[in-house]
Amino acid sequence: MLIQLTDVSKGRRGIALPATTLTYRSGRATLAMAETEQRPTVLGLIASGRMKPDSGSVLVDGARRSRDLRRRSALIDAPDVSEPAPNIIVAGVVGEELMFAGRLSDPLSARRWLDDHGLRHLSRTPFADVAPRDRLRILLELAALRPGVEALVLVSPDRHGGDPRDWWLLAEEFAGRGFAVLVIAGQAAARVISESPSSPRPRRRAPRVRAVSPGLRRRKDVTR
Repeated sequence: MLIQLTDVSKGRRGIALPATTLTYRSGRATLAMAETEQRPTVLGLIASGRMKPDSGSVLVDGARRSRDLRRRSALIDAPDVSEPAPNIIVAGVVGEELMFAGRLSDPLSARRWLDDHGLRHLSRTPFADVAPRDRLRILLELAALRPGVEALVLVSPDRHGGDPRDWWLLAEEFAGRGFAVLVIAGQAAARVISESPSSPRPRRRAPRVRAVSPGLRRRKDVTR
C-alpha cells in the first residue's frame, strides 16, 4: 500500500495546514513533523482519508481513492478526534476498540485481551494515567485488529511525554508487521529520533497556526 500526499493544504491561505507533501507505505515507518495544536490532527485526518484537502491530491496506489483509504487506515489517538476520553478506565477503552474491530467487547473479553498482552494490571487505571509507551502499545495493537486495516496514522504521541525513541520503536515494530505507519510529531521529538542510529529523516512542516480549521468535531463514525 502506497499513500502519497502532494501539496495538500487546508484552510484559507493554508492556515490550518500549509502545502504539505509526504509519502508513506506498507512495511515502513514514516515520521512527519507538524507543529501547533491543530496541524497534526488536520494532517492525520487528510493522510487517513477522513478529511478532504482544500488543495493538492491524495493518492492510494496511484489513484484517488479517499473512501478506500479511510476503510484501510486507522487514525490513532488524534487529539479531540479519536483519542480515548481521559477518565475512562483502560478496560473500557479496550472493550470499545474491540467492538470497532468486530470482536467480543464485554468486560471479560477486555480483561482477557489485557492478560494476553501482559497489561492486566492497568485494567482499572484511567486512560489518561497510563504511561506513554503502554498507552500507545494498547492503541496500536487494537487498531491493528480492525478488519482490512493496512495503514496506521498515529497523531502527536509526543504530547504524552516520555522518550520519543520508545514510540518510534513501536512504529517500526508495526511497520515490520507489514503496516504502512505514519507518525506525526513535533520538531523536538523528531530531533531526538533523528539523532538516534538508523533514524528516519522527518518531513519538514510549516510553522505555527493560530486558527482552528472547521469540521474538526469529534465523530466516532468518521474518525476511527
